[in-house]
Amino acid sequence: MNEEHYQKLKEIIQIYLPEDVSVEAITPESNLVTELNINSANLVDIILDVEDSFDIMIEDADMDQMQTVKNALDIVEKKLAEK
Repeated sequence: MNEEHYQKLKEIIQIYLPEDVSVEAITPESNLVTELNINSANLVDIILDVEDSFDIMIEDADMDQMQTVKNALDIVEKKLAEK
């Protein structure tokens, strides 16, 4: 796992955390929706920010696989490797 990418992803995610979820709750295993309580609208915003931040395109099929922080990171790293 690329620590730099993980930190960057964590910074993006924390912007959209609801008030009742702390930044410490973000771990690679955290489920974005069920554990971090990120709603679908914010999930789309996270994807857009990730695309901008990493300069990649995330397909709908990839979005469906983004269940946990680690899933999102894996997709980011796969996209970066394909560039």
